[in-house]
Amino acid sequence: METLQQLSLKLHSLVLFRNLLKTPVLRKFTALMRAAEQGNPEKCLDAYSGFCAHLFAHGTNFSDHILNAVLESENLYALKKGKGERPAHGLERCLKNELAILQELSAVSSAQVKRLIPYDGFLPDWEISKHDFIRAYREHIAHIGIYGYGPFANHHFFTVADGNLVPVKHPDSTRLSELSGYEYERSCVIRNTLALLDGKPAANVLLYGDSGTGKSSTVKAVVNEFAGRGLRLIEIKKNQLRMIPGLIDSLGENPLKFILFIDDLSFTRDDDDFGALKAILEGSVSARTKNLAVYATSNRRHLVRETFSDREGDEVHANDTVQQLTSLSDRFGLTLTFSRPNREQYLAIVGHLADIYSIKTERDELFRQAEIYALERGGRSPRVAKQFLEQVQAIGI
Repeated sequence: METLQQLSLKLHSLVLFRNLLKTPVLRKFTALMRAAEQGNPEKCLDAYSGFCAHLFAHGTNFSDHILNAVLESENLYALKKGKGERPAHGLERCLKNELAILQELSAVSSAQVKRLIPYDGFLPDWEISKHDFIRAYREHIAHIGIYGYGPFANHHFFTVADGNLVPVKHPDSTRLSELSGYEYERSCVIRNTLALLDGKPAANVLLYGDSGTGKSSTVKAVVNEFAGRGLRLIEIKKNQLRMIPGLIDSLGENPLKFILFIDDLSFTRDDDDFGALKAILEGSVSARTKNLAVYATSNRRHLVRETFSDREGDEVHANDTVQQLTSLSDRFGLTLTFSRPNREQYLAIVGHLADIYSIKTERDELFRQAEIYALERGGRSPRVAKQFLEQVQAIGI
């Protein structure tokens, strides 16, 4: 009992990893220690069961959970190392002491706690493992540009809500090996992304063309491919473009690399968000940080919907305004076209996906049905090919 009481006091001395005390599992653990100290059977049982319920939602190994929380922690030490700074000696001593405390915590077994509870009935057990917290943390920090910290440690895709980054728990898992066709366009995206990862100048990229040709899938597949090298994607909606400068400020010193992804981009003539994107593309992104690039997709080459009436009106220099609007796409450093595939390209995509889905149908019959399917849906595209193969896999032909 005395050992666990001392450990509970040590936890309250945490500075660098103090945020861990706010996590549900550790909050429930400290509540369990308080209940055990008081000795009330009902409170002890409630606290024990509440702790197990929260822990088991993440896994049954208490040691693994604590270590993962430590490695993911966004703290002063990790931030300094991420910026390439050398933490002060006092900070190093603090880190070493707190890792020792958390390692001690991770070794607490369910049997130790059960002995403090005046109850003879069944209580579930959790597992523990032996970990060297100092060595594991040093290893993580040494590769922080790949592993990341905070929410970036366990998630690769993010959206923005109320100005905050929100991890995508179930992101698109498309891989480059699953995509077929547009090899040149895709290779350009890959080369540009590798330049970003290597710290070299990387262009902002516009992928435009017909719907269903794999523009968005290409961007997501590239992120899935290189997430292990420290690449993350943040999807931004058109009406959130004005948040980009704030994101740049917050991400600029992060050791990871980021793609700000804007899907299905287009503007109207009087769109207030037009100027925000224009300012970003004209240099503010590359000038302020080298770890970030904008990737956008659009079904429109010029991004701005322009009508014949826009070319009329009473503006003295109307032509200058129209030219400024329609040339927004030229401000992307790299523009790639994804056109609808011809018959040969479409059937090649069908054949590639058929191999992935292990479709055994004779190829001539499969291609004949694929052509019929495309005609019924208004034309050929990789999306149509995928939908066709998914239907074949589900019900056959």
